[in-house]
Amino acid sequence: MTAPAPLQRHWRWNSGACCCVYTGYPLNCYQCTSDSNGQCTQTTVCPSSANTCQSSTVTVFQGSSVLTETSLNFCTTPQLCISGSINFGIVRTTVNTKCCSTDLCNSQSTPALAQNSPNGKQCFSCDLNNDCTSVINCLGNENNCINATVSQRTMQGCVSSNICAAAADVSAQLGLNLGVNISCCDGNLCNNAQRIMESIFLLLVPLASTFLLY
Repeated sequence: MTAPAPLQRHWRWNSGACCCVYTGYPLNCYQCTSDSNGQCTQTTVCPSSANTCQSSTVTVFQGSSVLTETSLNFCTTPQLCISGSINFGIVRTTVNTKCCSTDLCNSQSTPALAQNSPNGKQCFSCDLNNDCTSVINCLGNENNCINATVSQRTMQGCVSSNICAAAADVSAQLGLNLGVNISCCDGNLCNNAQRIMESIFLLLVPLASTFLLY
């Protein structure tokens, strides 16, 4: 449960009587990308729609090598306090997030999400030649398969279901560069484009039959 917004006390005089009125005030959070020393000193007053401070570390891997690692601090909502990963085979991005709801509580950087072992699930993946017949092993809590459009290219792979559920918002906040065409499924190797088209065809057959009969 999200903690209620902090309260501020105001005294108001009415007909000679003193009464105490409590009103909410905006949350203050650190908001910046940490510098090379891991320090974040810039602060901001959050909008009323953002009642949570967040600290996240986004790590991009190529194979087992770290390409980039970035710490971010900002105002957010509890729904976007998400940790997980997106694994396209050729590149994997992990996000580790901690949230809190008191003023300037997100001063510390969050450690990167630990590398995880295969979980038994497999999904299709695309190579640099746009051949999407490769199969990759999903890691950690990557319990969904994903199809996404990234820079006008089709990308397939594994994804944590909580990231997929809020993909558009998470992508915008954390700079994951996901496109707008995102779909996820929870079956093993369920993100085969051919299988998806076959499923759509099977759904259309009864509909076509209905029109023919009536």
